[in-house]
Amino acid sequence: MSAEAFAAPAATLDLPGPFVLESGARLPSLRVAYRTWGALDEHGGNAVLVCHALTGSADLDRWWGALLGPGRALDPQRDFVVCSNVLGGCYGTTGPTSLRPDGRPWGAAFPDVSVRDIVRVQAALLESLGVKRLRLVIGGSLGGMQVLEWALSFPEQVEAIAPIAIAARHSAWAIAISETQRQAIAADPRWRGGHYPADDAPAAGLAAARMVAMCSYRSRASLEPRFGRERAGDGRYAVESWLHHHGRALVDRFDANTYVTLTRAMDTHDVGRGRGGWREALSTVKAPALVLSIDSDVLYPPVEQEELATALPDARLVTLRSPHGHDAFLIEGEAVGAQVKGFREALAGSGAPGEREETSWVA
Repeated sequence: MSAEAFAAPAATLDLPGPFVLESGARLPSLRVAYRTWGALDEHGGNAVLVCHALTGSADLDRWWGALLGPGRALDPQRDFVVCSNVLGGCYGTTGPTSLRPDGRPWGAAFPDVSVRDIVRVQAALLESLGVKRLRLVIGGSLGGMQVLEWALSFPEQVEAIAPIAIAARHSAWAIAISETQRQAIAADPRWRGGHYPADDAPAAGLAAARMVAMCSYRSRASLEPRFGRERAGDGRYAVESWLHHHGRALVDRFDANTYVTLTRAMDTHDVGRGRGGWREALSTVKAPALVLSIDSDVLYPPVEQEELATALPDARLVTLRSPHGHDAFLIEGEAVGAQVKGFREALAGSGAPGEREETSWVA
């Protein structure tokens, strides 16, 4: 039986406002879009929360389907799997494309949000669904930031975590790449008042931002053997055509203000902020952790996951050997799923996965 057989249709939850953000700004109302797979047990204790990355959505089965299904890492026959669109997103949760009280879209006026704000909204959703405990919180990239914040903000509710391809805090390197993308959007002469005209397609700024991102999501080892110096049918180098394809594809499905909002949220990521520093903060995490690293990741390089695994009291560090860079956590779904499944089986069998154990595998 497939995962679809266990899936509930997309749903939304309206939370009473105002919702006060970490910045002090207030959202007068708040809607959360989410999907679930499986059924919550009578004790509210069999839930798994999956946190998506920058341009992801609640449709877990579309972007990480290799992990979801009977007998897989996230098994709807056993788990109540929840995935929600993040605060500030554009797939149903309140964000820049949502309407203000005056009936106009928020657009560029949408207030800054933090990763901690995103997690607080998820917590409100889970409470409304009757979830008492989380067997696992898992996610990569922006999703991994949320995973770490869950372990620190709600330690009594989280039994295990799997932060993937992420660091304890956003580095100067990562912030620089984010700002480059935001400036690509801002530099587009068609960008007026924080939005593109409705008939403007493609929007060059957002497309350019995505092209910058794709260079940080992949690696030389991924692009060189695939493209080399080959030309595409349009006369461009093949790698140029590939970048333009990804730029156009994002414009077709995403919102530029949302992109700015969420990259700024990622820049706020620092588990040590207000907690005595990142090492001190991580030393308090109670949940056993699977820390997954990708050896070719240039955006969040392996040294950052090594720091995480060293600072966490009970962590298994696993290295995925893949040429595909940061995106390998999505591309190599079967291999990631096998490691997550093994981690969960180890927890069920012995109560702990092995303190700071290190392994690697070839995908």
